[in-house]
Amino acid sequence: MKHITEYRDPALARNLVDRIRECAGQTGGASIMEVCGTHTVALFRFGIKQALEGAVRLISGPGCPVCVTPLSLIDKCCLLAARQDVIIATFGDMIRVPGNRSSLQKELASGRDIRVITSPMQALAIARSEPEKRVVLVSVGFETTTPMIAYTLLSACDERVNNLFVICANKLVPPVLKALIQDKDLALDGFLCPGHVSAAIGARAYNEIAHAAGIPCVISGFEPLDMLGGIYELLSLKRNGEAKVVNAYSRVVTAGGNTKAMEVMRKVFEPCEALWRGIGSVPQSGLRLRAEFTHFDIDRHIQLEVVETEDISGCICGEILKGKREPVDCPCFGDSCTPEHPLGACMVSSEGACRAWHRYNT
Repeated sequence: MKHITEYRDPALARNLVDRIRECAGQTGGASIMEVCGTHTVALFRFGIKQALEGAVRLISGPGCPVCVTPLSLIDKCCLLAARQDVIIATFGDMIRVPGNRSSLQKELASGRDIRVITSPMQALAIARSEPEKRVVLVSVGFETTTPMIAYTLLSACDERVNNLFVICANKLVPPVLKALIQDKDLALDGFLCPGHVSAAIGARAYNEIAHAAGIPCVISGFEPLDMLGGIYELLSLKRNGEAKVVNAYSRVVTAGGNTKAMEVMRKVFEPCEALWRGIGSVPQSGLRLRAEFTHFDIDRHIQLEVVETEDISGCICGEILKGKREPVDCPCFGDSCTPEHPLGACMVSSEGACRAWHRYNT
């Protein structure tokens, strides 16, 4: 139980809450954005958001890769699923995300061949076992999951498996943080940086954000004392006028990150402009296949026309992902949009802000 019970000590948590409130009083409060879905859930689950209400404004940012996936990708997946020669392989959260007209869950119910996987290597196994079908892996995720997808494609090359393809919607975290800083309406005082992503990319990846933009960044774990300590560190940096990167999760995160995983990712993928749901197009924030791997791109083999649209009518998922609105501001929240019948991805994903708010605040 090491790193569980010792990071959930109630007395230490109360002490940190008091220190945060005291520091917030000295600095005039702060607006802090967490950019990790696991952080979002933890803030609600452990009552941290409520405990700091009135002292610190905690903003949920675009920390869930499922939530920031544009509607057009869901539409494309549904159109591909309708083809008799295609098997769709997807991670579980993606299956329930609504598109403009359907979802992969609805397509599955209508008899389409859609397989839920827990590892991209399972998609390769399906492709091996069903060589007459085109197996399309819905490639979604941040720097944590993308290296494994890259490794899967390298394995397909080694084995000469030629019926595995991807729809690529992988994204990079640091570029979108730079885009959020430029939004003056947010007026952010600091970022609580994601522990999982940071373990992959390393603490140094945030240096430009902290130094060039003057926004402090603190990398935090996911236990109550991790997060309270990270928030206190950000307030202390604001009080002292310091904009730097602090690694408060050094038991997992290093300065350079997982260099082997990043090497594999960069061997297969290269940065490109990408569309983020609710945020728009962000330069160098997405990943596309490098030239030598574009034969895996399903778009090169099957051309489908899909139209990019805004959120489904009434849903303010986009504003929530930008941190400008909260789930309870949405007229659909808890009414026409629930975990059982979601309108937007933020209510679908286990790491979505709407889902967390609904679970722990209603």
